[in-house]
Amino acid sequence: MKNTYNTYKKSGVNMATADKLVDYIAKVSRKTNKKYKENKSFANIGSFGSIFDLSQLNLKRPIIVSSTDGVGTKIEIANQIKKFNTIGIDLVAMCVNDLIVQGAKPIFFLDYIAVDKLRLPKVKKILDGIVAGCKLADCSLVGGETAEMPGTYENNKFDLAGFAIGVVEKKNLLTKNKVKNKDVVLAVPSSGLHSNGFSLVRSILKKNLKVPKSIKKELLKPTKIYVKEINKINKKKLINGCANITGGGLLNNLIRVIPDHLCLNINLSKIKVKPIFNWLKMKKISDYEMLKTFNCGVGFCLIANKNNITAIKKFFSKKYQPYEIGYLSNNSKKIITSGKIEWKRE
Repeated sequence: MKNTYNTYKKSGVNMATADKLVDYIAKVSRKTNKKYKENKSFANIGSFGSIFDLSQLNLKRPIIVSSTDGVGTKIEIANQIKKFNTIGIDLVAMCVNDLIVQGAKPIFFLDYIAVDKLRLPKVKKILDGIVAGCKLADCSLVGGETAEMPGTYENNKFDLAGFAIGVVEKKNLLTKNKVKNKDVVLAVPSSGLHSNGFSLVRSILKKNLKVPKSIKKELLKPTKIYVKEINKINKKKLINGCANITGGGLLNNLIRVIPDHLCLNINLSKIKVKPIFNWLKMKKISDYEMLKTFNCGVGFCLIANKNNITAIKKFFSKKYQPYEIGYLSNNSKKIITSGKIEWKRE
């Protein structure tokens, strides 16, 4: 009788495929670290830990800022449409857009990819998106983890998590105490849905069999990465604060960067709503629910002295021009809203 041995491969984990993926990661990650000198004495991909030489940044009192995030159930849209080369951009964006809120410049990124079965073509496309995101954010992909987990994830299911590290000179750190009375709030347009609210989006899609092609195209549009614009603005010291508008929406994220003694005044009628949000609004979602779930067209906010508005606008393309939606005042209330969002029927 022939002996049959149990193996890791038979249980659903293919180490040979994993090794091929590591080789691919080592190759594509080199495209992201051209800005910083690579120390020839170590190679990050394949090592036990990832190394970055902070001395090359020439900072006197460097402050490390870290962020971790995922892309939520936008993953399910990627699986449904079978398009995987942009979801990695979302992953990078969700992490680095948080770092720049505190004035930090992203320097490196790590990813975590968990799958039911390691399918190289699919995972390579995800990694291509991560590399593209790192290039947009001017940071290096220095490592990560790919976990093949049969039995934990259903067939073809996967999940992503990202980890970003940034650095800022201590004196340039953006904190609440830099925000002043009479500062203005500028809205920077989003690219679309970004990576929040997709559980509600998917619920609506299930109830609407006829979805316009223009709306379908919006579903996987990558999250805008604001790193280059914000880094340039910070160099010129043009802003006192900023906020990444993600889960919780405009008001809940803005209030996080406002000092306790100041009041946030927002005119909702000034928000420039993108078509995807108009379409969602027509699916029986209240204004309150829209505002706390989606960015509604505002992907990032800047807080600055009114005299700096013209200078700030020069750093943004026509598509992402900031515009004024509010201001800070001395008031016992934390938030005062005026006007209503002007929805259009799509």
